Amino acid sequence: MQKIAQVLKSNGTDGELLISFFDVYPEDIDLQEPVFIKFDGLPVPFYFESFTPRGTGRALVRLTGVRSLKDADELAGSAIFADYFEEEDDEDLTGWIVLDASTGARIGPVTGYEDIPGNLCVYVDTPSGQVLLPLHQDLVTSMDHDNKEITLTIPEGLL
Repeated sequence: MQKIAQVLKSNGTDGELLISFFDVYPEDIDLQEPVFIKFDGLPVPFYFESFTPRGTGRALVRLTGVRSLKDADELAGSAIFADYFEEEDDEDLTGWIVLDASTGARIGPVTGYEDIPGNLCVYVDTPSGQVLLPLHQDLVTSMDHDNKEITLTIPEGLL
């Protein structure tokens, strides 16, 4: 499944949602196929009952089963996934060098992965031992494919 959108907020009192898209355009959405929102790590399917594009990267939608302001507010901030988009092959970062975005310091090479539900992490060998760092899109500041370096904003206390 590919993350295609995020619920920004509820809209009105009857369950409408304002969503923002990632790497897809509203016109690429197949309204006949389900989308998924994860609850307790499990994908729950929803279908679009209405879909009104709002510019190039947002839409006002109504999903099956979301009928009230309370229902819509519970989904605010949730990621929306779809399984009908062809995903790019994930790049193997093993051997890439992790750099600290705040200092530019070399942390060490990526030696493996840990797929914690909802949070992919990488093992990195440092001079003081192996550490586990989150590999979330919000923390990746740059990727240098030529030099095989990835620069991360590393949350305080992880090193």
